[in-house]
Amino acid sequence: MELFEERGFEDTTVADIAAHAGLTKRTFFRYFGDKREVLFSGSEALRAKFVAAIAAAPADATPLEAIAIGLDAMADLFASIGERPRRRQAIIAANPDLQERELIKMIGFAAAGAGALRERGVAEPAASLAAEAGIAVLRIAFERWATGPEGQDIHELLRDSLAELKAVAA
Repeated sequence: MELFEERGFEDTTVADIAAHAGLTKRTFFRYFGDKREVLFSGSEALRAKFVAAIAAAPADATPLEAIAIGLDAMADLFASIGERPRRRQAIIAANPDLQERELIKMIGFAAAGAGALRERGVAEPAASLAAEAGIAVLRIAFERWATGPEGQDIHELLRDSLAELKAVAA
């Protein structure tokens, strides 16, 4: 993160990252396919947390309520890891290729959420609509949290964004 912030993503090389971490390039490539993956590592754990929380939602939860429970689980993870998500977001916002990669990740989250809802017995298109809407809520709330003043509660921003979605849909 420090190197990306100091030099910019494009001007930071894998060799720079490896040297900064006290590793060889070979060791770097054991863990990451390329330098973008440094920013996107942890996505699978986040997706798993999202899906597990949806699966564990109360049986009488609506599809959107189950998605909201999954989003809250994701927010727990964001809140627990300090400044990294905010710093990461600033780096991604400054690079169109990283923005594209972030959107691809979000599409994967929506697909995973829809799959978790289908496992709960939610039919299509309701499963996909609820999951896509939930990821839109996540993107809006996360952006507000990442670029807003420190100390904001991401859970509260998620609830506010979900309430706005419900108001718009009503």
